[in-house]
Amino acid sequence: MRRLHSLALAATALAAAAFSTAPTAQATPTASAGLAAYNCSSGYFCIYSDWNGGGTRCQWSQASKANTADDCSFIQRGQNVRSVWNNTGHRVQYYTQTNYHARVGSTPAHAGGNLQGSYQIRSFKPQ
Repeated sequence: MRRLHSLALAATALAAAAFSTAPTAQATPTASAGLAAYNCSSGYFCIYSDWNGGGTRCQWSQASKANTADDCSFIQRGQNVRSVWNNTGHRVQYYTQTNYHARVGSTPAHAGGNLQGSYQIRSFKPQ
């Protein structure tokens, strides 16, 4: 049942992305996914290799990062980002290329959710 729910969330995110020029991950975890799935320390921006905050997590306390592959193992292995959680006090915008090129979306403070899952977040900074 959880897999079906995850697929439904992914389909919803994909449909939303198709109608938006700047997709934004704002969905809060559902009761079935649980907030515990998004284990992201206060003051950090976190990315995950799987849906609903699962898989491998990479997190940063600094406001911006020019190249996430510097210290994120799943990005180094070529895996895509499937979910994010922004536990900072500001909106974070993210990019598919290093050095803040090719903006793909943003997430408001203290929010997150599933992404389209077809790209890597290679850099991020406050909006």
